[in-house]
Amino acid sequence: MSQLETVYGIHAVEALLRFHPRRVKQLWIAEGRREPRVEALLELAAGQRLAVETKPRALLDELAEGVHQGVVAQVSPSQVWGEAMLEELLDRAEGPPLLLVLDGVTDPHNLGACLRSADAAGALAVIVPKDKSATLTAVVRKVACGAAEVLPLVAVTNLARTLEKLQKRGLWIVGTAGEATQEIYDVDMSGPTVVVMGAEGKGMRRLTREHCDHLARLPMAGSVSSLNVSVATGVCLFEAVRQRRASAPS
Repeated sequence: MSQLETVYGIHAVEALLRFHPRRVKQLWIAEGRREPRVEALLELAAGQRLAVETKPRALLDELAEGVHQGVVAQVSPSQVWGEAMLEELLDRAEGPPLLLVLDGVTDPHNLGACLRSADAAGALAVIVPKDKSATLTAVVRKVACGAAEVLPLVAVTNLARTLEKLQKRGLWIVGTAGEATQEIYDVDMSGPTVVVMGAEGKGMRRLTREHCDHLARLPMAGSVSSLNVSVATGVCLFEAVRQRRASAPS
């Protein structure tokens, strides 16, 4: 049991049952929880011939680190991909690839939210440094609402070197910085693009910044000076989506 991971929340467990059912070893449902979304999970589990046990909610509270919605699973360890995965993803990409880089985002809630936005925007993968960065946890999976099960999270040893390799493959690196002179809406992201978001509060590291082809900022009209990194990530990614749709042949 110690080698298994705990995944909780309806969306996260549903994604596992749909895309990685063999990883699910045990599935527990809180006593008395029989709403339609839970019934749908039970149908998925039955289709995979996975036994489901009913447990007191108090026991599930002990197993989960947050709001579990009455659904907790024990699963085999997840895989954080290495750099070689990027080459494979880019080789089979259809259309101009879109990648998200998180340079030192350590809050698991922010990582989960960024994964969710990246998946919704059609990104190929999310890239993080191996050190000083959040990684896949039960909290990340819960916040990601299933995106963590389908979108590759790639951990690299040297982020600057990875950016160099992506540039050599023809991708443009767009970093975000509050002091940038141009706005994100002025940067062409209709082609192969890597969007780089800095750490909470500190922003991008110097070497990361030096490897960016463009630096851009989000216009701030109110009294606050910046957005939460996960919110800013969503804005930037969907600006890329907007541009791609506008440039696509009708």
